[in-house]
Amino acid sequence: MGQENHSAVTYGVLREQSPEESRVALTPDVATRLKRLHVTCNIESGAGLTAGFSDDDYRQAQVNVLDRNAVITQSQALGFVSRPDADVLKALASGTWILGILGSFTDSQYIQQLESAGLIAVALERLPRQLSSAQSMDEMTSQNSVMGYKAALVAANAYASFLPMMTTAAGTVRPAKVLVLGAGIAGLQAIGTAKRLGAVVTAYDVRPAAREEIESLGAKFLDLNIDLSSGQGEGGYARQLSAQEQAEQQAAVDRSASQFDIVITTAKVPGRKPPVLLTAAGVEALHRGAVIVDCAASDLGGNVEGSTPGKTTTAGGVIILGCPNLASEVSSTASRLLSRNLADTLAHFIDNDTTLHVDLSSELDKALIVAGKNEEGK
Repeated sequence: MGQENHSAVTYGVLREQSPEESRVALTPDVATRLKRLHVTCNIESGAGLTAGFSDDDYRQAQVNVLDRNAVITQSQALGFVSRPDADVLKALASGTWILGILGSFTDSQYIQQLESAGLIAVALERLPRQLSSAQSMDEMTSQNSVMGYKAALVAANAYASFLPMMTTAAGTVRPAKVLVLGAGIAGLQAIGTAKRLGAVVTAYDVRPAAREEIESLGAKFLDLNIDLSSGQGEGGYARQLSAQEQAEQQAAVDRSASQFDIVITTAKVPGRKPPVLLTAAGVEALHRGAVIVDCAASDLGGNVEGSTPGKTTTAGGVIILGCPNLASEVSSTASRLLSRNLADTLAHFIDNDTTLHVDLSSELDKALIVAGKNEEGK
């Protein structure tokens, strides 16, 4: 019976199929942590290569390196960077657990597919951020932190001048003026990184608490002279603004944006269309060579009117970079953080080191489980 306990929970990770995705949902160090919890880890061969982890690295951590089909059939639970597609769902046995960002806020049809397939789905986008016990499971926070850091570097790389003030034999070059719109986890990281690079940073967020957070990093708070004091929503996220509030905010930001060399936007509303913070008029007001990095750019839209994933240069010479997947460009660190988030979420559902269990009297369980609420695992 003791031997069964050491392999009672099996956890698998597949190689991500998107060519734009470099992260992996399990790293060797986290696999070692799971081993101490009596979790047997399986990973598809080659899954960690783009994040800097070889198959031998996993073997040394006592992870079973298998082919794709074997991982699917030999794992009770599977963790994902991007949610499993239709082909993976068809291959999963009823009762299998899946963990990741599943798009449960906007894609009810997908959640119904999970339910119909008999899967137990844990949607990390529904994590109650106010629960201190759940902080280590917060995939969105960890990945947004990486995203904000990278956004500042991407902006610096695209900007055709220095970020810090530089004194040379040919004269002094003034520091770049950077505006960060959205001061959540990603925004604060972008502010801190841009400051460390020597830029003069200004930032804005609708949440009342944002001013103190922005100024604590040495940045200036952008005063739009409008009242959006109720901009903070539940769970610490920015809420969706009303149409009138958005119009007032957009007009004020558009008026202010022209003085900046770089604009970084990070205002995502989880699973929903992001608010437009800079309109076409605001973009047009920027000087030639100015750079915009829109971290919210996606198929749902972005914070910047006219932004799409990729690079766009306007007729006025403004460079707009739609960057929805910046965390993937810091794949090693992002994977370590993501892997820890998923592993701690899995550990939460392990009952007595032997099985996975849903407790619907738990606030956390009720929030996270979006399919298979009547199941208790295998």
